[in-house]
Amino acid sequence: MIKELKYVFYLIVLFFFIFFVSRYYFSDEYKKKSYRSINLIEEKIGNFSVNLVILESNTDDMIEYIEYQKDKNKKKYYFWELLKNNE
Repeated sequence: MIKELKYVFYLIVLFFFIFFVSRYYFSDEYKKKSYRSINLIEEKIGNFSVNLVILESNTDDMIEYIEYQKDKNKKKYYFWELLKNNE
């Protein structure tokens, strides 16, 4: 008897929890608060981006491009072809 009452109590608590949580998240008040917080975040990002210091690039001509294939006789291996050749 007590065991059944305990299960009924758990179900009632679970039902009320789901009911109140869904009622809060689907309310207009929550939608307004979430919209306002998104707008505040966008304003903060805008303010920080205006105040950012932009550094000059001093890495021009730092990379030397090397010829892709120095050794023309070297065989190219492709992963899928290697698997096909093993069969």
